[in-house]
Amino acid sequence: MHALLRLKPYILHSKKILLLGLITVIISNLFTVVQPKFLGYAVDGLKHGIETGSAVWSDLLFWAGLIVLSALIAGFFTFLTRQTIIVASRHMEFDLRNDLLAHLQKLSFSYFQNTPTGDLMAHATNDINSVRNAVGPGIMYPTDTLMTLLMVLSMMFFSDWRLTLIALIPMPFVSFAVYKLGQLINKKFTERQEQFSLLTMHAQETLSGIRVIKSYVREEYEEKRFYVLSWDYLKKNLVLARAQAVMWPLMFILVGVSMVTTIYFGGKRVIDGYITVGTLTAFITYLSMLIWPMIAFGWVTNILQQGAASMARIAVIFDTVPEIQDTEATDHSITDIKGSVEFRNVSFTHKNANRPTLKNINLKIEAGKTVALVGHTGTGKTTLVNLLPRLYDVTEGKILIDGIESKLIPLDVLRSAIGFVPQDTFLFSDTIAENIRYGVDHGSHELTFSAAEISQIAKDLPEFPLGYETTIGERGITLSGGQKQRTSIARAIMRQPRILILDDALSAVDTYTEEQILGRLRDFMKGRTSIIISHRISTVKDADLIVVLEDGEIVERGTHDELVKLDGIYADINKKQLLEHELETIE
Repeated sequence: MHALLRLKPYILHSKKILLLGLITVIISNLFTVVQPKFLGYAVDGLKHGIETGSAVWSDLLFWAGLIVLSALIAGFFTFLTRQTIIVASRHMEFDLRNDLLAHLQKLSFSYFQNTPTGDLMAHATNDINSVRNAVGPGIMYPTDTLMTLLMVLSMMFFSDWRLTLIALIPMPFVSFAVYKLGQLINKKFTERQEQFSLLTMHAQETLSGIRVIKSYVREEYEEKRFYVLSWDYLKKNLVLARAQAVMWPLMFILVGVSMVTTIYFGGKRVIDGYITVGTLTAFITYLSMLIWPMIAFGWVTNILQQGAASMARIAVIFDTVPEIQDTEATDHSITDIKGSVEFRNVSFTHKNANRPTLKNINLKIEAGKTVALVGHTGTGKTTLVNLLPRLYDVTEGKILIDGIESKLIPLDVLRSAIGFVPQDTFLFSDTIAENIRYGVDHGSHELTFSAAEISQIAKDLPEFPLGYETTIGERGITLSGGQKQRTSIARAIMRQPRILILDDALSAVDTYTEEQILGRLRDFMKGRTSIIISHRISTVKDADLIVVLEDGEIVERGTHDELVKLDGIYADINKKQLLEHELETIE
C-alpha cells in the first residue's frame, strides 16, 4: 500500500476540490444518519396513537416530510461528492499519464531496446486506470464509509450502548478477514497485470509484424501462441475473481450475524422496558446502514490493493533514471553549434556485450566537410554516428563538438543541430507534409516543398491522391522503401541542421535518383557538416574524406582515389561493385 504514497503530489495538486468533496461527504452523511432517528420517532408516535386511540396522521406526515427532505438534501450532496472527488481523480489520471509519457521520452535509447513496447502500453492503460480508481473511488468510498460508520455508531451508542457493543462483536472478524484477503488480492492482481503485459506485448508484435506472419504463413502458429497467453490471463483473472468473490459473501454473513444478535437482544430489552419499539426500529435501521460500509470496506480494499500493485509497477518506470541527460556540468550558455566534430580515443561497448563495438576511434571532421563511413556489415558504423546525438554515451574517450565535449552541451541544443536519417526509417501515421515538418515547430509550405525537392520525394507526389496531404498509414506502410527513405531525408533537411547524418539512407533508392539527391544535397549542405554511411561506393566517392571501419576500428582513411590506390578493403569493395555494375550492363 505504501506505493500509493507516490501519488501525494497529484493529490495535493487537487487538494482544494478534494477538500470540498470531503465537506460534501460530511453533509451528505449528516442528513442520512438523522433519517432512522425520525423513523424511530414516527414508530413511537404511531404506537402511542394506537394505544391511546388519538389521531397521529399529522405527526406521521411531519416525520415523513423530514425523512423525505433529509433524503433529498443527502442525495444532492452525494451528487456533489461524485462531481468533486471523481472529477479530481480524472485530472490526476490525466496528469499521471502525461508525466509517464514525458518520463519515458527522457529515458535512454538502451532502455527501449530492453523493454517491450507492449509492456509499456499495459502500464499506460490498465495500470494507470487502476491507480485512478484508487484515487477516485478509493478516496470517496473510504471517506463516505468512515463518516457513515462514525456517525451511525455515535447514534447507536447514544440510543443504547449495551446493545451497540453486542452488535459489534462480529466486527473484529470482519477486519481480520479483509486484511488477509487484501494481501491475497494484491498478490493475485500483480500476477494478472504481469500476464496482461505479456498478452499486450504479443498482440503488439503480431500486428506490427503482420506482413512477415502472412509471408511465412504463420497465422495458425501465432494464434496458438496468443491462445496460450490468453488462457493464462483468463486463469489468473479467475483466481483473482475467486479471491474477490469471497469477500462480499463474508461481509454479508458477518453483518447478518450482527443483525440476528441485535434483533434477539434488542427485542428482550424492549420487553424489559429499557428501550422503545421506535428506538429498536431506529437501531436496526442504523445497523442495516452499516452493511454498505462493511461491504464497501472490502470492495475499497480490493481497489486500493489493485491500485497499489499498479502504482508499484509504474513506479519502477519513474524510478528509472535516464542514463543520458543534462547535468550540473552542462553549459547552458551554449545555444548553437557550428558543426566541427572530433572523436578522440573513443571506444564503446554495448551493455552485456562481450567485446567493444568501437575501439580507439580518432577522427576529426571540419565544419562544412563531408565524411563517409564505409565497411562491412557489423563494423560499428551506425554505433559511431549514434554517439554524436548522444543516443549512447562513449565508454572511453570523448567526442568534441566545436572543440567542446558533447556532454557539456545541452541535449536540446545538440540534437536540434543534427538532422538524422537512421537506418530503420520510421514515419508516422499522418500526411506526407506533416511527416516532413515533424522536426520543426513551424514549417512554411515553401520550406516543405524545398525539402521535398531536394530529397526527390516531390516527383512521386502526383501519384498520391491528395499530394502532400495524403495520409501514409502506420509506419508509412503505403510507401515503398525508397519513398520512405526520401521522406525521411526531407524531414532531416527541414530542420536546416548544422550536421546531417545519413545512415544508409539511400539503400532503397535507384542509382539515378541517388545521383539527383546527392547533387542537390551538395548545394544544400555547403557550410554544413555531413556524415554519410553507405555500402555503395557511388554514394560516398565524392566525400571530402572516406573512413573505412573493420571490427570497430578505423583501418583506412582518405579520398576515393587515395583509397583505390591503397588497394585495401575499400579498393576491394570498389572492384566488386564495378564488376557487378558491368555484369548488370551486359545483361
